[in-house]
Amino acid sequence: MAINLQKGQKIDIGLSRITVGLGWDPNEGTGNDFDLDASAIMIDSNRKLLQEDYFIFYNNLSSPDGALEHTGDDPTGGNSDGSDDEAIKVDLNKINPEVQEVLFVVTIEDFERRKQNFGQVRNSYIRIVDDASGQEIAKYELDEDFSVETGVEFGRLYKRNDQWRFEASGIGYRADLGFFLEKYYSGQIIK
Repeated sequence: MAINLQKGQKIDIGLSRITVGLGWDPNEGTGNDFDLDASAIMIDSNRKLLQEDYFIFYNNLSSPDGALEHTGDDPTGGNSDGSDDEAIKVDLNKINPEVQEVLFVVTIEDFERRKQNFGQVRNSYIRIVDDASGQEIAKYELDEDFSVETGVEFGRLYKRNDQWRFEASGIGYRADLGFFLEKYYSGQIIK
């Protein structure tokens, strides 16, 4: 049976191959389509991105170590039909040993022009699925009202005593993808 996580709650993963699914439903009648994008940021013990290609998103679908694979962009949220809008497959055995944490964030594309924020999105969640059985093992439903935030860190995988754990984060930002790249990347950003 799946664990329903609360903000800040942590669990041991105990698996090697998982899928991190993210889902959401835009409120009706907001005028424009919503394009929400799931991303993963693989960071080291200094909380910095290893290299730019360890930032997994719709234009970089897999990590250099082969550990993370984004299943692709859903520009309207219409692909899900009640299930995950976007997903990232994770093989914890393949993660570069320098990676100590993987952050999972969702941002709203073109939020300024469309005048959109997470207050206009409902039923947002992140969940962990065991790839071997297809069973959901944990789910965190974002129940806060993020009325000005345009980027949310939903959760993170992190290593503690050589074991992978998951924490439900629910931290909102007024941010886009570029903000997260700049926050965690210490090298020169190539556009």
